[in-house]
This record gives sequence, structure tokens and C-alpha cells, in this order.
Amino acid sequence: MLLTQDQEMVRDAVRAFAQAELWPHAARWDKEHTFPKDAHQGLAALGAYGICVPEDQGGAGLDYVTLALVLEEIAAGDGGTSTVISVTNCPVNAILMKYGNAQQKKQWLEPLAQGQLLGAFCLTEPHVGSDASSLRTTAVREGDGFTAGPPQGETHPLGGQGGHVSAERGGDHYVINGVKQFITSGKHGDVAIVIAVTDKGAGKKGMSAFLVPTNAPGYVVARLEDKLGQHSSDTAQINFDNCRIPAENLIGKEGEGYGIALGGLEGGRIGIAAQSVGMARSAFEVAVAYAKDRQSFGQPIFNHQAVGFRLAECATQIEAARQLIWHAASLRDAGRPCLKEAAMAKLFASEMAEKVCSAAIQTLGGYGYVSDFPVERIYRDVRVCQIYEGTSDVQKIIIQRALA
Repeated sequence: MLLTQDQEMVRDAVRAFAQAELWPHAARWDKEHTFPKDAHQGLAALGAYGICVPEDQGGAGLDYVTLALVLEEIAAGDGGTSTVISVTNCPVNAILMKYGNAQQKKQWLEPLAQGQLLGAFCLTEPHVGSDASSLRTTAVREGDGFTAGPPQGETHPLGGQGGHVSAERGGDHYVINGVKQFITSGKHGDVAIVIAVTDKGAGKKGMSAFLVPTNAPGYVVARLEDKLGQHSSDTAQINFDNCRIPAENLIGKEGEGYGIALGGLEGGRIGIAAQSVGMARSAFEVAVAYAKDRQSFGQPIFNHQAVGFRLAECATQIEAARQLIWHAASLRDAGRPCLKEAAMAKLFASEMAEKVCSAAIQTLGGYGYVSDFPVERIYRDVRVCQIYEGTSDVQKIIIQRALA
């Protein structure tokens, strides 16, 4: 696939920023668990928060191929920062673009696309990961003999009351209760899209989506996870304790939450795949530079076939993943279904990235294992790409079903 001149210009601009403002600081952010606010402001100025959002709604008005290019470059600079940008672009912005009403787009989408607000997506719960249809939630109307709050006697072992999320409708407000787990930007985010059940007996058709400001009373950051990598982005457990929001914050209609969630994940998987390529490419470039400089038996180790062939395989795998991503993104830009292709891209790219980062460590030998060189950090950052936005196993299930 050939890129347009505009796509190349955007890619090059973001690459220059990432190499100047992200890459030199990524090791420090990792060690200090720093959220780089200044870097995010710079990315907002480049339009990175709203790549696919129309210009009249505050965004850059570009396409998903360009979004993939942008996320690859940001991830090459710092993995955690790319995750924050990815979540805001898709699923958060993508959901509001498709399902939000005019007022919601004005109030929330425009500032999100401009980088004035940071988005979070609250789907996963302590007992529910890949099976989004099994949220342990309840929803009742106030005034029907029920009271707002999680069922009595249910305490999640991780500390969240009730172990589920409930949205209770009362007049012109909803009251949300429960727990969401592994939420990117749960602390630093400004607004979250929360999936909760509004009809307990309707299964998938009983789930609904809501916009919840993170400063709303009852939105509680219960804890921040101590993670293997991506320390420049926060991952939080969120407790909703009688969190009261206006009824106008319902996205779409009641009962549409399951479809809204899955639709957001489709584009999000393209983003995660692009991040995987960016991190893999970054580790690969370090390995190539090291191999050309490191001398062994009177010549650079790059010239030894064992090392050279390893790097050749890495280059091929990176490019193959990139083409899968661009194909899936092109289908989405054309308005065609791409559930299978997005799953293929995420599956292949995320697993490829771990292998390439491992090969980079091997190429650097002992230096690859210590923090003096960046490949060990990148290896830690990239590992989660096989887990979030649907595990590799889930991607295989999606692909298998598409083949049936």
C-alpha cells in the first residue's frame, strides 16, 4: 500500500516530535512512573488526540490509516504515551462520533479531539475481562421499591464494593455503582465512557453506555496498578459509589451498550496493533545500530550470519504486521466491515512485537538485559499488547468465527 503525500507529512511530523520529545525522556518516565503532561500538550497541538474526528467537531479530519501511522510513531517514542492517545482516539472518540448526539459531541467530543480532555473507557470488571457480555451488573429504577447501590453482601476480593457496576435511573439522572478494573487513564482522564447494565433480564440487550466525568461525586480511583511496563500511563481500578450523572449522559439508547462497546473495540484493535509495530520498530532500530557498532572476531556482529539473519527476520515481521494494519484501517476508512482484519492485525502485530523485542535483547546480549539500554523497557511495555483490547486468544476466536 502506498501512502499519500499528506499521510507521509503527518507521519514525519509526529516522528520528529516523538524522537525529540518522547524518546529522550521515556526511560525517566518509566523509572519515575511519570505522566508526561507537557508531552501530551505537544501531541495535542499536533492534533494527535482527534485524528479521525471531523474538523467541524474539533478534530484533524483524517483517516484510520493516518491514525495507525501516528500511533506507530508515538509508540516508537514511548509505549505508555501511545496507549493514552490510542484510548482517547478509539474507542472514546470513535464511540462519540458514531453514537453521540449533537450536544454530547459539542460538550465532550470537541474538547477530547483538541486534547483539552483525556478519555477513558470503562468496560472490564474484576470478574469480567474478554467476555464483555457477562458484566456482573444490575439496573433498577429509583422509586420502584429498590435503592441505589450494589447488592448487599457482595464484596469483591480486590476491594471493590459489589464486584459489578449498576446504573440506576431516577428521573433525570442515572446512579452508577460498582467496580471497573484495569482502566487506562482512570486517574488522569477527564471523562470516561462506562458500560453498565440497565435491564438485568435482557442479557446483551440490557447494557447501556454512559459519559461519566471523572470529577463526578462517587467516581473513586480505588487504586493504581503496579504494572510490568507502560509506567507513563496510569491503569486504575475505579469504584462507582452512587455516582450520579445526568440522564443526558446516556450514549445512544438504553440497551445499545454492548454493540457500542464492541464497535469501539474494533477500531481500538487497529490502534493497539499500530502501537505494537511502533515499539517493535524502536527495539529493532536499537538492535541494528548496536549490531553495526559491536565488534566480534574482528568485524561488526551485524556481519555474522546468525545475527544478520535474525535481524532480517525481524524486519520482515515488522513490515508484514504494518501491511495487515494498513489493510484493516483502509477497510474501516472505506466503511467496510473489518472485524476479522482488525483481529488479525492485532493478533499478528502484538505477538510479533514481543518476539522482535526479545530478538533485540538477544542481539545486545547482556546489555539488552539491563536498563542502560532501552530494549528491556520496550520489551516490558509491549507485552500488554497481547492482553488489552482483547487477548490473543480472543482474536483467534473472532477470526475462527469469521471463517465458519
